[in-house]
Amino acid sequence: MARRGWMMFAAPAAALFLAFWLLPMARLAATGFSGRDGASAYWTVITHAQYWRSLFNTAALSLAASLATLVVALPVGRFLAAHPRFAGRGLLMGMLTFPLAFPGVVVGFLIILLAGRQGVASTVSRWLTGEPLVFAYGMAGLFLGYLYFSLPRTIGMVTAAASQVDQAMLEAAGTLGAGAWRRFMDVELPALRPALAAAGAMCFATSMGAFGTVFTLGTQIDVLPVTIYNEFTNYANIPVAAALSIVLGGVTWAILYVAHSLSGERAGAGA
Repeated sequence: MARRGWMMFAAPAAALFLAFWLLPMARLAATGFSGRDGASAYWTVITHAQYWRSLFNTAALSLAASLATLVVALPVGRFLAAHPRFAGRGLLMGMLTFPLAFPGVVVGFLIILLAGRQGVASTVSRWLTGEPLVFAYGMAGLFLGYLYFSLPRTIGMVTAAASQVDQAMLEAAGTLGAGAWRRFMDVELPALRPALAAAGAMCFATSMGAFGTVFTLGTQIDVLPVTIYNEFTNYANIPVAAALSIVLGGVTWAILYVAHSLSGERAGAGA
């Protein structure tokens, strides 16, 4: 009876997994094995430097955005955890989570308003130096966009993790003579590492697959989602687009798996 009940709950989940993940991914992977002149699109991706360059740019930019997000989110999250009640906390939390309401296209538009040809940065720099400062349409603008939509989620995760740090251990370390820096490095940071690893992996995966922001800023930016879009839409090269999609998904999944493994190991070690 228990087995039958378990199967009743598992069957819908299995059907959804089969219909919306396994079958589409299998079809996508199979499409990559067909190509022009009978050549495998995977071989085309492997042997052409432009695709490697696009993958490198995407991974490097995603890694940089993830690290920068963690650097900013860590002190903010620790502050919010250490001060659960203060005047204006609700307003601050609302402002920090506000970007979650925006799709990537809107984020890209905001970056253009900030650092585009007629943006705030361009207007101010033209007034100060006579030369416009424009960086919205390249990697710098895309980095800023990734940082913008990654921060709210990461701050929330870090705040939740920092709230669970054992204060008794921090007080004990202080009693033994450890300063604020030693308490952070020896007690607090090890406790936060699983959350930081999970947050960093989430930022990396989100940045790797982000399309709306980069498409708004300009399709000449050489990152993998735009390369896939161009192959599929502009060149009708569906096998290469499918192969690149599998590569993008594989790299992202590998990073998530490694981060999950490290997070689990460190959580177990901390326990």
